[in-house]
Amino acid sequence: MRNFILIIAVFAISATIISANYKDQKMLRHVVLFKFKESATPEQIKKVEDAFKALPSKIKEVKAFEWGTNNSPEGLNEGLTHCFFVTFASEKDREAYLPHPEHKAFVEVLKPYLEKAVVVDYWAK
Repeated sequence: MRNFILIIAVFAISATIISANYKDQKMLRHVVLFKFKESATPEQIKKVEDAFKALPSKIKEVKAFEWGTNNSPEGLNEGLTHCFFVTFASEKDREAYLPHPEHKAFVEVLKPYLEKAVVVDYWAK
């Protein structure tokens, strides 16, 4: 039991240190929004979602990743249904990500089903 508590304490301290390091560091956000073709089936869209979700485990430059689907009651999404939020530590990391073979393979999965994409990158303040 004592060892278990010690292990938990070490993990908690490590997480705090890592979090503090990223908090002080400016992070580059890469926001990607998709509108899928009306002909895209739920299975095809899930294939795209799964392919995008797999990128952080394949591309070391990705520091954080999250995604979701639109649920805004405002009705201003103009058909954009999916938002993917990728975080990099530097422009150099983003420059490595964009032409990365795994990213290019993902784009090939996406292309047949995509009607529109919007991308915005910014430095978090």
